[in-house]
Amino acid sequence: MMTARFKKNKRAMIGLWMVALFVIVAIFAPWIAPYDPIQQNMDQMLDKPSWSHPFGADEFGRDIFSRVIYGAQISLMVGLVGVFISLIIGVTLGTIAGYFGGLFDSLIMRVMDVFLAFPSFLLALAIVSVLGPGMMNVVIAIGLFSVPTFARIARGSVLSIRNKEYIEATRAMGGSNTRIIMKHIIPNSVAPIIVLSTLRIASAILTAAGLSFLGMGAQPPTPEWGAMLSAGREYLRMAPHVSTIPGLAIMFMVLAFNMLGDGLRDALDPKMKL
Repeated sequence: MMTARFKKNKRAMIGLWMVALFVIVAIFAPWIAPYDPIQQNMDQMLDKPSWSHPFGADEFGRDIFSRVIYGAQISLMVGLVGVFISLIIGVTLGTIAGYFGGLFDSLIMRVMDVFLAFPSFLLALAIVSVLGPGMMNVVIAIGLFSVPTFARIARGSVLSIRNKEYIEATRAMGGSNTRIIMKHIIPNSVAPIIVLSTLRIASAILTAAGLSFLGMGAQPPTPEWGAMLSAGREYLRMAPHVSTIPGLAIMFMVLAFNMLGDGLRDALDPKMKL
């Protein structure tokens, strides 16, 4: 039923195919890219799109097509690793808070509320400002600012199932808290976490691009989309393709993960009808 529901969602299928395309491009970037993404050729500065350079060249004569392809690797890496970090920490804290309640719940969720009081991008910017520019610090920042969202979702899911009959039966049969959490609680609360993870990847990619745009993420000559977008601002009049192409790449990747996440949400929701 879930698979049929997902397949009937055209937007979800489009998002899935777009995500698959970006993943393939990122994996096979060394074989797809026709040029070295950091090799400069001053004779081709700001060249317009042509057969030899489908997306044109940037201010240092570097092939934008090759840089966009390699940029997919960086964006996917940041999105996946950052969300994985926040998922592990957030789900762990949310499960503990929801299952044990009491002091654990109050302490953990009040800390999460403090984090949620700050806008996500500003919190990530503050973390990177403290740690210093660089993609590794961007990943850490993304991982930290997404923790409260995962914790709240996990806590809500645990609260809805911790007093179910099968949980009480397992507890009455002498099942330990660890066994109950690992065998029953987490597997039955995984659906909203999967949906949230997909949507947060899109947010992570957009946040990483924003930080790089401000000079706090990838440093030159790294072919990162946000940094490419920032570098091309000075040439919008004479060579708009320098900024337009990486901007479109960011838009399509974020759109792909958002459509996929919406489709998964509809498919995993038992209240949805075909």
